[in-house]
Amino acid sequence: MKTSLPNELELDLMTPSEVAILREWAVSEGWNPGISDIDIARAYDPDAFIALRRGGELLGGGSIFSYEGICGFMGLFIMRQDQRQQGLGNVLWQHRLNRLRDRLRSDALVGMDGVLHMVPYYSRGGFEYLYEDVRFQGEAAGHASVHCRPMAAEDFTDIMALDRSCFPCDRSGFLKRWLSAPGMKTAVLKDGDNLEAFAALRPAEKGVKFGPVLAYTPSGAREVVSHLMSAVQGELVQLDVPEVNKKAVALAASFGLEDVFRCAKMYLGAQPTLEMNRVFGLTSFEFG
Repeated sequence: MKTSLPNELELDLMTPSEVAILREWAVSEGWNPGISDIDIARAYDPDAFIALRRGGELLGGGSIFSYEGICGFMGLFIMRQDQRQQGLGNVLWQHRLNRLRDRLRSDALVGMDGVLHMVPYYSRGGFEYLYEDVRFQGEAAGHASVHCRPMAAEDFTDIMALDRSCFPCDRSGFLKRWLSAPGMKTAVLKDGDNLEAFAALRPAEKGVKFGPVLAYTPSGAREVVSHLMSAVQGELVQLDVPEVNKKAVALAASFGLEDVFRCAKMYLGAQPTLEMNRVFGLTSFEFG
């Protein structure tokens, strides 16, 4: 699907080199993406990355992620700095939303983590503000637990059952790729045969980032987070939590992490019933 516009503007799928540029822009904006995040996302959904060009020159871009057509997520919306405040961002954003909805079933939910100053704009587009997601950051400090171990193949079904209670749709295909990324560290905590908590930690442009961190109990979340922190002691670490889960906020603060950045969680469509009390670390601001 290629759209031609006046003044030599063009909207189309991103090329691999343009995706690399979009990642560079995300780094320069201070978003600190995981080293493999964008490559994994593009491998899972190659139609998700949209470019706005003029004469072959990239002006802006963003992702329109489809989880098997069941639900969607909009992220990585960035205009080149010299192209802002000209109305071009609106052209790109509207095209991305329309294009994503064409890729999803009619009743699909669309989510996003939007920067706070853009909330009024996104609200005019039909998105409803729910709460803020908070990035906590600091120096990793934890203790290894004899009760934790790395994720094994046989754990995946239980992890996905937990994830499905916290996310609007099945994203097992995406998480299978995500959790096998280079440098990914995982921790599983079980009570007998029952999964109690799970956490993943990946290398980022700066330091390391958690995501996801899912647990049935705050104590389980604390144990897997502390265990993984012990493996990266002293490194810069980031943990993104939904502010609506007050115990997750308290957990992040208890590790000495500070609130450094916030996004607005917004949805377009019927709001799902999710167990946000089980989310102690979001997977990604960019992909849900």
